[in-house]
Amino acid sequence: MFGRLIIFFVILAVAIGLIAQNWLQNVEGRVVTEQSRNITVANGASMRGFAEQLVDEDLLEEKWSFLFWARYRNLSSSLKTGEYRIPAGSTMNDLLHLVTSGQVIDYPVTFIEGWSFKQLRAALAKQNQLKHVIDTLDDQSLMKALGAEGIHPEGRFYPDTYHYTASMTDLDILRQAYNKMDQFIEAEWLKRDDDLPLKNRDQALTLASIIEKETGAEIERPLIAGVFINRLRKGMLLQTDPTVIYGMGDSYKGNIRRKDLRKDTPYNTYTRAGLPPTPIAMPGGEAIKASLHPAETNALYFVAKGDGTHYFSSTLREHNNAVNKYQINRRKNYSSSKPQTNNN
Repeated sequence: MFGRLIIFFVILAVAIGLIAQNWLQNVEGRVVTEQSRNITVANGASMRGFAEQLVDEDLLEEKWSFLFWARYRNLSSSLKTGEYRIPAGSTMNDLLHLVTSGQVIDYPVTFIEGWSFKQLRAALAKQNQLKHVIDTLDDQSLMKALGAEGIHPEGRFYPDTYHYTASMTDLDILRQAYNKMDQFIEAEWLKRDDDLPLKNRDQALTLASIIEKETGAEIERPLIAGVFINRLRKGMLLQTDPTVIYGMGDSYKGNIRRKDLRKDTPYNTYTRAGLPPTPIAMPGGEAIKASLHPAETNALYFVAKGDGTHYFSSTLREHNNAVNKYQINRRKNYSSSKPQTNNN
């Protein structure tokens, strides 16, 4: 009798094991969605709460299978916050692996060299997946939130492509860009050429922003820098149109008139000596390097040739001849302008 009971329980255990194995295989291979879709794991969500969310979103008929599977896989406490893309045909096992992997969806946002801070803010405002916390902050409050109180925001953010997830804020992106620029300019400042007429790295950043606005031709940036460095050394006015445009603010409508060049603002380098008080745009790495490693040149002037490049001159006579040759009606386009003397 006792032996028969042992045989019975052995058979029962084997049967239960086979049933459990079959059930687990069924759970593991159960398809949760036939179409690709996104799902978000909220910050602080538990596996039980997430399983209930899956039921609410019609990915599961009931939550217990998923919870049991998570425990069986020893992943009950491994849920990762974020937004995930579930591929079409994903099984319950695929879904569990995905939401415990941390492989969340990321989105790119690109800041372009030469952009103003106003343009940068506008680009962030268009990122629908970001959490927007800076909309109610003015520039000064925003910089304070970044730990940079009292610093003007123009030119302080490194132009690059940044990636973010749905759990991040626009302030998080700005912090990345600010820190990257701060680290980059510090590293480059330490490697600068000797005897530059620049007092500190802020002035280098300001000069780089002018170089960025003056030319899109990478090969010319050191030459442009050389002209401005020569002018600073000689105490000449920089006379660069992009600074005037920046100082005009919203009143700039695409054209500079003589009276604009004569109207004094802190950024008018036709009326004020030296560099303007802050950068005028967001310089890229090459413009920053050019400001700190300018080309050795005798040039004091340059004029846009109309093909994206410039003609460089070391005398005013040569420069005026170049203006007559290349820049008749030149003020139709200020994407590339020139320092000059009394040629407006």
